[in-house]
Amino acid sequence: MRIFLAGASGVIGQRLIPRLIQAGHVVGGMTRSPSKTELLGHLGAEPVLCDVFDREAVIQAVRDFTPDVMLNELTDLPDDSAQIGEHADLNARIRTEGTQNLIEAARRSGSPKILAQSVAWGGH
Repeated sequence: MRIFLAGASGVIGQRLIPRLIQAGHVVGGMTRSPSKTELLGHLGAEPVLCDVFDREAVIQAVRDFTPDVMLNELTDLPDDSAQIGEHADLNARIRTEGTQNLIEAARRSGSPKILAQSVAWGGH
């Protein structure tokens, strides 16, 4: 399958790519960070440089890749877990607006199959 992986350069994405490649899939790894495209290529993905907040660019990137399925692993979390609360708005935006843009891109590309991660925070 052709798999479009949004959030490919994140913690989960970097671990998914080698497993998907090993299973015989072609992975388009989307990142908004130009500095991470080389990493994605090294992991075996076809790097897709795109900002998920640019709806038209996301739509075009998905059309160009022609995926069978899209995986949404988008997060915007700090490396230091103690700072997660301070960054809650950034993560909420990428998970709402970013996901909406991916859904629209899937609709317009004829690839309506999307798998999205969820999140749950443990209480203290």
